[in-house]
Amino acid sequence: MSEEFAIGSKVRVVALPPYIKTAEPMPMLRPPDIINVGEEGIVLDRRPGGYWGIRFAKGAFLLDSQYLESVETHTQEKSGEEK
Repeated sequence: MSEEFAIGSKVRVVALPPYIKTAEPMPMLRPPDIINVGEEGIVLDRRPGGYWGIRFAKGAFLLDSQYLESVETHTQEKSGEEK
């Protein structure tokens, strides 16, 4: 089951796919080292095929939810552990 993210929420890259697709009208494949594990981005939209449009510092890319985690959920888990 793929994770759902709210549009405008922050997500973090937890793993890199073998290639990364740009979120342009005519998508292009890019090498995975254009973004880094741990880099955070903003969810732009949901795309067909289970992809999410994510805005990073170096541009907008399409990633499957298996490569992403919600920053808000991760932050809440840490704050819950500290109590």
